[in-house]
Order: sequence, then structure tokens, then C-alpha cells
Amino acid sequence: MKKRILSAIVMIIIFIPILLIGGKAFVVLTSLLAGMGLYELLKLRSNENKVPLFMRLCSYLILIIICTRNISSLDFNYTLDYKMISLIIFLFLFPLVFYNDNKKYNITDALFLIGSVLFLGFSFNLLIIARNYDLYRIIYLLLLSTMTDTFALITGKLVGKHKLVPKISPNKTIEGLLGGVIMGTFIASSFYHVFINPTISLVMVILITTTLSIIGQIGDLVFSMIKRYYNKKDFSNLIPGHGGILDRFDSIIFIALAFILVADIL
Repeated sequence: MKKRILSAIVMIIIFIPILLIGGKAFVVLTSLLAGMGLYELLKLRSNENKVPLFMRLCSYLILIIICTRNISSLDFNYTLDYKMISLIIFLFLFPLVFYNDNKKYNITDALFLIGSVLFLGFSFNLLIIARNYDLYRIIYLLLLSTMTDTFALITGKLVGKHKLVPKISPNKTIEGLLGGVIMGTFIASSFYHVFINPTISLVMVILITTTLSIIGQIGDLVFSMIKRYYNKKDFSNLIPGHGGILDRFDSIIFIALAFILVADIL
């Protein structure tokens, strides 16, 4: 517990000032977090088949490019960049011919890299766009994720009796899920209505925020499934007492991906 608290304090000291400053500092930090997340996924993959160094380096390069694209647009009119996606597909599939050895690099590795790079790249890119668009907007998303996770943990420990999905995450309970969603929605919706747009329908804000909160919890379960598939408790030990980057950012990644779908409404 002491390690967990100390790590949380260090993360707050580092993250909050950079979040407030924004600009290049936030872009660098977010890209670094995305890179560390990819490192964790590649490390899990290495348990079955270690991806060649060259392909790993290409993955990091493409990830950074995706993370830093369109960040100066200052809006959420996000469109798929088909040229970029085509380049990524070619980059990871063409080497299959040259390696010509399924033990070194196979189609499963290629699809794993494509999925991981696009998934993390778009997610963290959206966080950067949200910060550049409006400081309060990114605070709303982070507040929703953090409060949902925090109150889900607290409620689950205090009154949790009914397991949610024991085969995926044995410690999660239905009571914890409800407590997290209710309190996360209440706090984040209140923040949004006071600091971002007090003229919008509060009912609409609550409905959308509740949906995002639930999606964040689903994201948490998805990442738990990934860990369970590879027989791991945490993605890594990069953050003492907390696990890895993806252990901390699992729900916010899904919330960011979902937020782009409702950004025009909010």
C-alpha cells in the first residue's frame, strides 16, 4: 500500500503540471506513455513469439507518428487517414515475405502489431487533441475515468458481494461497478456542467457521461482479458504498486475512443 501511495504522489507531481502547461510537453509525455504501453503489449507477445527488433522499432516509430498527427486541428472532426492506415498495413505485412520464417515473424505477429499500433496510437492521439482543444475537456475525461475506477474499488471492497465476471476479473463486483459508475458520473457531470457548458441539457450530459463511464469499465475488463490470456497479473511493474501503464490507463483509453463518437453533442 505504501508503494502504491508513493507512486500515486509521484505520478500526480509529474502529470498535473504537464497537463496544465499543455503544448509540446503534454505531447511528449502522452507519446511516451503510448510507447510504454506498446512496450508492455510487445513484452506480453514475446511470451509466445518475440517480434524481430526491426519490426518492433518500426512499431514505435509509427505509433509516435499516429500519436502526433492532426493535433493542431483543435477540433474533433476526426477523419480516418487512409494513406496512413495503408502504409501501416503494408509496413507490417510485406516483411512476412522477407523473413520467410514463421518462427521469427508470422501473420499473427503482423496482425498483433497492426492492431496494437492503431489501437494505442488513435487513443493517445485523441487525448492530445482533447487537451489542445480545451483543458477542461481533458480534465473531464480524466476525472470520469479516475473517479469511476476509484469508487468502483472502494464500493467493491465495502459492500461488494456479487462477482461481475469472475473468469475475467475475480475481484470486480456488480456493486463496485454500480458505485463507480454512479459516483464517476455524478462528479464528472457536475464538473462538465459547471466548467465546460452550463447551457447544455444536464440530462444529456448525465446520459452521455454514464455511457462513457460504463465503456471505461468495459475497457478495464478487456485489458483484464488480455492479461488473463497471457497468464499475467499486471502488464508490467513500471509503476510500483500499480502495475504497468496499461493497468492505469485501461479505462481512459476506451473513454477517449468513445468520446470522439459523442464529441459533437458535448
